[in-house]
Amino acid sequence: MKCEKLEFGSIQIDGTTYENDVILDRGEIRKRKKKPSRKYRERFGHTPVSLEEKIPWSCKRLVIGTGMNGRLPVMQEVLAEADRRGVQIVQCPTREAVGILEGDAPDTNAILHVTC
Repeated sequence: MKCEKLEFGSIQIDGTTYENDVILDRGEIRKRKKKPSRKYRERFGHTPVSLEEKIPWSCKRLVIGTGMNGRLPVMQEVLAEADRRGVQIVQCPTREAVGILEGDAPDTNAILHVTC
């Protein structure tokens, strides 16, 4: 994965610009469908990552880019499920997450939040 540009509200990966959160799943890129998690928005003040989403579990490490200011919440249930599956979770601001993914990142999937 080559991130050419990252700014608040968009990310450019391998020449394609995405203006929404993205999921990187075994080399494929897709839009993060956060609608299933919206029911938790009031509790967190933001739509968190929840187990109701299609999380890319087929990996050894899941990098969660928590936004430009690191404000994306990740529910405890997601962390517990990762532990149960033997998947290491790395939570960090999206700019840092992109750096991890551009380095040597074998068997790594990601959820990248492009705002807050």
